[in-house]
Amino acid sequence: MKALKSYTVAALSTFALAASTAVFAAPTTIKVAYENHPGEPADLVMNYWADLLKERSNGEVLLELYPSSQLGSKSDVMDQALMGMNVVTISDVGFMADYEPDLAALYGPFLTENTEKLFELYDSPWFAEKNKSLREQGVHLVITNYNYGDRHIIAKKPIRTPEDLAGMKIRVPNNVIQIKTFEAMGATPTPMPLADVYPALTQGVIDGAENPLSVLYGQKLHEPAKYLSLVNYLTTAAVWVGGEAFFSTLPEEQLALIHETGREAGLYSQKLAKESDAKVLELMRAQGVEVIEPDREAFKAKALKVYEQFPEWSPNLYQTLQDQLK
Repeated sequence: MKALKSYTVAALSTFALAASTAVFAAPTTIKVAYENHPGEPADLVMNYWADLLKERSNGEVLLELYPSSQLGSKSDVMDQALMGMNVVTISDVGFMADYEPDLAALYGPFLTENTEKLFELYDSPWFAEKNKSLREQGVHLVITNYNYGDRHIIAKKPIRTPEDLAGMKIRVPNNVIQIKTFEAMGATPTPMPLADVYPALTQGVIDGAENPLSVLYGQKLHEPAKYLSLVNYLTTAAVWVGGEAFFSTLPEEQLALIHETGREAGLYSQKLAKESDAKVLELMRAQGVEVIEPDREAFKAKALKVYEQFPEWSPNLYQTLQDQLK
């Protein structure tokens, strides 16, 4: 009986050790949420990142992808991240302005046409200070070199000059600088989640929408709106963002690997952005979309006034950024 009892204790101890080891070996999982549909560049890049991170971490860090707004709107996911959940989403620095007002200027209209210089700015000491401040406020930037693409306007009628925008309701993301930009260019900006844009166009709630070509096409907005105006008012250097409450709990090795592979995914996004526009234009033309080369200088002249509308920014911020973009 005594021997049986000893055997039982030993067996239980072995089982407990095995169980604790299994728990310890459980992979770190991160949910990646975005509004884009499967097959769009954002989805392709996230699949690339997931595969890369799984390989480099030997399966210790896994990304679970949730395209098509499966986890809610961008603001819903950001709320989840700030509550400490294991989730990241795509955003832009325009949304980060609630924490660091100066960052909104990076999402200003016609800031630069030099994409390489723009991404260099995200590697600058100036941006590093802003990033540090974000972390202190609970925001963790995971990828900062993601190219979401050049933003244009698709609408139900031709847009060639700012005067053509008068009275038109154009969907924009719900951030202040894009709202002010379209007001300055003459439109009536109408913020709404990306998932709501297609029905809003078909029902006449809005007259048009802005986004990179791959997103406009991926969301099938060319079906209800047949006029594409290549305004290119903004190159979207997007960020993938989560909450510091979660990322601060990860081992340093895992965190470094997440950032390292995330940067490689960002470089892949830049490659895709260059390749996709010509293909999308060809597809849109084949499906009856009229592609318009608008008077960009006229739009720029009106839009640049936006940089004077943010008294909360650091003094001479626009010029500070221009000096770094040279």
